[in-house]
Amino acid sequence: MQFDLFDETQNKVLDAKTYAEFKEELVKSNCSKCTLSQSRTHIVVDRGNPNAQVVMIGEGPGENEDLQAKAFVGRAGKLLDEMMKEIGFDTNGESLIMNVVKCRPPENRAPKQEEVNACNPFLKKQLALIKPKIILLLGAVALKHVIEGKKEFSMGREAGSFFEHPDFPGVKLMVLYHPAFILRDPRKKPVMAEHLKRFKDYWDGAKAQ
Repeated sequence: MQFDLFDETQNKVLDAKTYAEFKEELVKSNCSKCTLSQSRTHIVVDRGNPNAQVVMIGEGPGENEDLQAKAFVGRAGKLLDEMMKEIGFDTNGESLIMNVVKCRPPENRAPKQEEVNACNPFLKKQLALIKPKIILLLGAVALKHVIEGKKEFSMGREAGSFFEHPDFPGVKLMVLYHPAFILRDPRKKPVMAEHLKRFKDYWDGAKAQ
């Protein structure tokens, strides 16, 4: 897999044979493929267990993530951890959390399409190395950019149901509300809690097989 025939640094990232090698090479690559590189503090690769079979994908790092170089460590990440703990799921031990883009968009805005396009090979490489059984898409931005052709949709209809997609053979996907949305509208918290229970019931059944 190659990002640019003439960019040996990026090729080294994408040619990594193990996840640990990929992460190390990406962090030290000082990637400048899009303008987000100009204002970041750190490249934020992930948080959690790279050997996990559950992957969660959000939209982009926020201020805390940018400073700590870890995904979902701010208020939204803590809420996600708490809600997952309530269903008996350990996010750090049982999943790997990442974002569509690896550098913080200014003012925590949604990433632009060209920024997503620049970072997409890294996300694809992560998923290829991890080979997850379940992908949880956190929020509308993640859904729009991970599932090709998903441009206009209702989160109320999409969230909480498992589905499959030809781009991810053998993988079950589920859309969840982004925890930052729950912070803004706590009335949706019981709905998300029900969605998380649905995920956990399926995951427990899959592990038992």
